[in-house]
Amino acid sequence: MSLDLTQFHDAFFEESFEALDAMEAALLELDVGAPDPELINDIFRVAHSIKGGSATFGFSDIVSFTHSLETLLDELRGGRLAVTASISDLLLKSVDVLREMLRAVQAKLPVDAQRIADLQFDLELAIAKRGGARSPSTPSAPGVSGVPAASNAPADGAAPGWRIFFRPYREFFARGNDPVRMLRELATLGTIEVEVDAAQLPALAELDPQTCHLAWTVNLGGAIAEEAIREVFDWATGECDLIIERLGAKAVDGMQAEPVEPSEPAQVSLAARETASGASAEVAAAGSIRVSVEKIDELMNTVGELVITQAMLSQLSRALEGPAAEQFRSGLAQLERNMRELQESVMRVRMLPISFVFSRFPRMVRDLAQRLGKQIELKLTGEQTELDKTVLEKIGDPLVHLVRNSIDHGIEMPEVRAAAGKAAAGTVHLDACHRGGNIAVEVSDDGAGLDRSRILAKARERGLVAPSDSLSDEQVNDLIFVPGFSTAEQTTDVSGRGVGMDVVRRNIKELGGNIEVRTERGRGSRFVITLPLTIAIVDGQ
Repeated sequence: MSLDLTQFHDAFFEESFEALDAMEAALLELDVGAPDPELINDIFRVAHSIKGGSATFGFSDIVSFTHSLETLLDELRGGRLAVTASISDLLLKSVDVLREMLRAVQAKLPVDAQRIADLQFDLELAIAKRGGARSPSTPSAPGVSGVPAASNAPADGAAPGWRIFFRPYREFFARGNDPVRMLRELATLGTIEVEVDAAQLPALAELDPQTCHLAWTVNLGGAIAEEAIREVFDWATGECDLIIERLGAKAVDGMQAEPVEPSEPAQVSLAARETASGASAEVAAAGSIRVSVEKIDELMNTVGELVITQAMLSQLSRALEGPAAEQFRSGLAQLERNMRELQESVMRVRMLPISFVFSRFPRMVRDLAQRLGKQIELKLTGEQTELDKTVLEKIGDPLVHLVRNSIDHGIEMPEVRAAAGKAAAGTVHLDACHRGGNIAVEVSDDGAGLDRSRILAKARERGLVAPSDSLSDEQVNDLIFVPGFSTAEQTTDVSGRGVGMDVVRRNIKELGGNIEVRTERGRGSRFVITLPLTIAIVDGQ
């Protein structure tokens, strides 16, 4: 009987997508020429984790692509390759391709093999241009980062060689870990001798194939940094007893030298491990857990039914008389208070910070600015303002339209801004905040603002406004929400078709909100969206 790893696929994909989002955000923060080393390490760890998980589940195409990405990142973090604008673009494209590969594997759909091969070739080419002796096209065993010999050398000059004791916990397999893969990774770092401890292996009739009963002692020879060894066990942190000891001076020849003091605390006793596990469980309970949206929706529906039932009972109690009726009404009043608290608590479970929506814009603004030849600075504030999940899902597209319009129509070209006495780089600002019982989301820019005369001319040309009509500024601004209306001289792949602003208003109205336009010619525009805080449960009458 073999362990069915497909049961862990959902968790792997969910964590990988979250990690890729974090990786993309870190890449956008990288400074060309003088990057933050810790940022590069964070990016590398994401690639390494996805590669290790993909190897465990047998996603070989992802392993191969991520190996090339990981190798390039290792060159960057080792300082052997500089972060340039082209390298940054290449890494961002790699994030896009990895996301597409994961989605394809998740949905069991084919991938664009040619696009993947082309980008992987570009990664290999970037590595090869460094001129190093190591060939980037020779992948290591699945899940192993390619660490050059120079970075493996012990920093303190101690004799090379390590003894590693590795005992997985009984639930090791259930976490999707593979000890054989880890041993294979260790073998890529240096010469290796492995001794297995089968003392806890039960009789065949009592053997549970989903439980790990073995332990291993590994003598690893070579000039290897302890960090490189610990990276092999990254995915097993907290799932095994791990002791790494440096071997003595005779380790390289005989592999039998006496160990010096271990660099980590010695093996944890079973009682201590159980205590630590209990403490970890308490910390996890105090933190957060993953709950499917379906379960939350079921809970919302149940609370809604309870509110309706409670309202019906309150109405019926009005016809009752006598001492028992008073006690009954008193109990119903208490029930109503409890129901209100429960209703509000369930609503809060559905609340998510608007940063989930805002996080998509740094990459979008960067790519769009490059395509249009503009310089754009994106400013985000109020990211922790919370919205109901349903509202959050539907506000994303309207915000995308507004930001794209600000960049394409609002922000001028650098030379135009300079001639007007402005900074060459325009600013697009997204802000969210609470206003009474509502949420206000603003998209503003310091661009050219709306051109009143141009909008009126287009409106009269289309017959939307009579030549003799006199419109207020608010009425003129309102014309941009008419379906098909556009003042663009030519249609581009960004905008100009008159599609978008009418959809923005319709989607916002469907959420019970409204949108207001404030603009000043030559100074910029502000689009203020007012939304309900949450989706309320309507009491039964």
